[in-house]
Amino acid sequence: MVEVSFLGGRSAALLTKHQKEKVIKPTLEKGTGCRLIVTTAYDTDLFGAFTREVARRGSQLAVARRKAQKAMELAGTELGVASEGSFGPHPAIPFLPFNREIVLLIDAKAKLEIRGECANSDTNFASAVVKNFTQAAEFANQARFPDHFLVLRPDSETHPELVKGINDWAWLKEALSWALAKSVNGQVFLETDMRALANPTRMQNIKKATIDLVAKLNSGCPGCKTPGFAIVAREPGLPCELCGFPTKEVAKLIFACQKCGYQVEKLGANKTAAAARCDYCNP
Repeated sequence: MVEVSFLGGRSAALLTKHQKEKVIKPTLEKGTGCRLIVTTAYDTDLFGAFTREVARRGSQLAVARRKAQKAMELAGTELGVASEGSFGPHPAIPFLPFNREIVLLIDAKAKLEIRGECANSDTNFASAVVKNFTQAAEFANQARFPDHFLVLRPDSETHPELVKGINDWAWLKEALSWALAKSVNGQVFLETDMRALANPTRMQNIKKATIDLVAKLNSGCPGCKTPGFAIVAREPGLPCELCGFPTKEVAKLIFACQKCGYQVEKLGANKTAAAARCDYCNP
């Protein structure tokens, strides 16, 4: 473990317009001893919007990096924190939705980047084309509305006009009537609002990513004590419990330091893999 003094007493800046400080600030401050300054002085939708008014330029990590750098610029700090999420199909089970959250800390003085991550299918990410309120209400209930907000627009996902932040039934009915009146094909594109302030489930995944970040910040390299000593690779090859054949399940975890390159190999939590995961026993 590194000493809390790495961040203790230092100020970090977070740029957000979607209330992410509600989970990031208490988690980071309690776990590291730093002080998080929250700024809203720049519209983060300009980095990219889930509702596609502005396309995200670059990778998820690249956008998080630009947000953190902008936060440092605005607040005049050496530490910047940023959160960036992505949504899509599950990489292994495509019919399931998938959310990956990054919470990145940049230390300009130490020239360090350390990121916490959370990746899971615990998300209501979905969309539907509806023609009436009955269909809209069915989708809304499946999307955990009204605690989780909705977005709609006439015709299709490419229509330039939209209403977002819908969070009560009366507003949903009113917005649906507006969109149907605007529609040329009698359809409305309805989707989940994935902004953090509009989506409690996503907000909890951001918190989990922050918890992961804190753990990495408090994990020092055995060689040089630099924080962020964490898993960089997972090696497959765990033997099958029945035949001993190497499987695709994780056998080793590789921990590494991004500064000095020191590495440690650790065995995974399991000694053998279930036969159901073996390509020989269960081809």
